[in-house]
Amino acid sequence: MNGPAYTDPAGMPEDERMTDAEFRVVRDFLGLTGEWLAGHLGVSSRTVRHWEQGKFAIPDGVRLEIEDLEARTGVFVSGVIEKLQGIPEPGVITYRSDTEYHAAHPEIPFPASWHRAAVARIAQEVPGLAIAYPDGQER
Repeated sequence: MNGPAYTDPAGMPEDERMTDAEFRVVRDFLGLTGEWLAGHLGVSSRTVRHWEQGKFAIPDGVRLEIEDLEARTGVFVSGVIEKLQGIPEPGVITYRSDTEYHAAHPEIPFPASWHRAAVARIAQEVPGLAIAYPDGQER
């Protein structure tokens, strides 16, 4: 796979490096599969697995990209929470599959699993939030 080369800046201290555990926890928290993240980063799925298993050090450029994904997700979550504040019966739609999600939101590059994880975070902040699939069936 010919993606970007993630390298560390010269003299990067080891105590600033993202650990394998941090990498996996953040990936799971964001609702991203290893395959999706590999494609996004332009590396192989095997490389992502090796980072998570501690076989390879996680380059600083990858840490920075993960932090950017966290920030973008936070902006999305905050924005939805803000829109739902004060609505008497707040509700959101989420999606079963990437195909369903991208049909509704082709401008968003993230997978449906990311959206479901974001909705879970939104539900923690919006009391009584109704969550449904596009066909209107609540789950």
